[in-house]
Amino acid sequence: MAADNNEPIRLTLTMSPALNTKLEQLAAANCATKAEILRKAIVLYELAYRASLKDQRLGVFDEDERLVTEIVGL
Repeated sequence: MAADNNEPIRLTLTMSPALNTKLEQLAAANCATKAEILRKAIVLYELAYRASLKDQRLGVFDEDERLVTEIVGL
C-alpha cells in the first residue's frame, strides 16, 4: 500500500556480496551513500525505460559526440 504522505519508505534489500562491493565502491567514489547511488540508478533506469517506449535508445558519447557505448537490455 502506498503511503499518503512524503515520509521515507524503508526497504530491505538482498544482494550478492559482489554486487554489494560494487555498490560500496560507487558510493565511495562519488562521496555518496549506497541509498543515493540506488536512487540515481532508479532514475537512470526510468530514463532508459521511457526512451524505449518511444523507440529511442540510451548511449554514452565521447567529447566529439561519437557513440562509444549503447546501453541495451534494460
